[in-house]
Amino acid sequence: MNRIIITFIFITFSITVFSQDKIMTELKTLSDNNQHEKIIEKHASKSKDYSAKSLYYIGQAYYMKEDDQNCIRFMDLSIKKDPKDPSPFYIKASTLNYMQKYDEAIKCFQSAINLKSDDPNFYSGLGDSYYNLGKSDLALEAYKKATEWKGCPDRPYSLIAQIYSDKKDNEKALESFYLAKLTIDKNSKSYINALFNIGLLESLKENYNKAEPAFVELLQLDSTDYHSYAKLIQIYYKRKEYDKVKPYKDKLYEAHEKGLLNDNLKDMFCFDQFKWSGYLIQVFERYENENQGNIYNKHLFYVVDKDENIVLRVQTEFSPISIELNGPKYLLCASKNGTHFNPGIGFNDDFKYENLKTEAIKLFERYMK
Repeated sequence: MNRIIITFIFITFSITVFSQDKIMTELKTLSDNNQHEKIIEKHASKSKDYSAKSLYYIGQAYYMKEDDQNCIRFMDLSIKKDPKDPSPFYIKASTLNYMQKYDEAIKCFQSAINLKSDDPNFYSGLGDSYYNLGKSDLALEAYKKATEWKGCPDRPYSLIAQIYSDKKDNEKALESFYLAKLTIDKNSKSYINALFNIGLLESLKENYNKAEPAFVELLQLDSTDYHSYAKLIQIYYKRKEYDKVKPYKDKLYEAHEKGLLNDNLKDMFCFDQFKWSGYLIQVFERYENENQGNIYNKHLFYVVDKDENIVLRVQTEFSPISIELNGPKYLLCASKNGTHFNPGIGFNDDFKYENLKTEAIKLFERYMK
């Protein structure tokens, strides 16, 4: 009699296990095919006796639908049934990051790492938690750990470089951006970001022969990165290769006309920077043209002090009156503390930049005394 009862219990248990395996297989298939809504509709309400892995798949479906509360609820249920599976800890931690609950996320990432120490995604997520809390050294440690394991995503490589950049450690930042460029997917935004920063940092070091190909490659991948056009223009002005400037200026003017420019490129672009007597000089060109018939500033030299304050501006001013009197098209003037100065210097469209720059410096010397 006892043998019969035991056999019956075993058969019942086998049927239950088979049923759970079938449900889990179905959920995995639906998840692999991104049918997250179907998972929720068919299984969420009757999941009371589901296995830990089945509960995980339901929670993952909520994660993909950005339903944070239900995602965490099902991950907690999965963890309760199987506290040795790192996957629900990782998804819960990632959700907590999205919810900006970084301290709670750190604990979950660490639990996932304790169960599986060779998953780069766990360290990447942990790095994000620390980075958002402003703990850059701990974030850097976590991101570096992520890069030690196979299958590391792009993000840690980019953030390592970004942290060094935030710390003003340009040498390590540049080295890290080069490593990112070699490692990450060329079709990703992270690759574009690496190229831009390589170009920027090499330009700061005045390594224009290294900066130029970075920006050129970037524009081959993304022709709408208008900041890179401006950076290339600056490089060619630095090298006095003015014949290379026109096609890039034309791109910016065309984009301006179509309303495609934002931020500091919307009204003008910086085409040269240099130092003078301890000041930074930033030189801009505005898109505005004479067809509107109004007086406007075309080229602007800003004299910037160490506190990033503009202490003097020298500008070319389009003057319809001067043109009517057969005078020059542009008058080189200066502005300081609300006072306007017109020393009577003029230029036309055929001016050479070196001459304009020389006259602008003379005005710096005159009006900064």
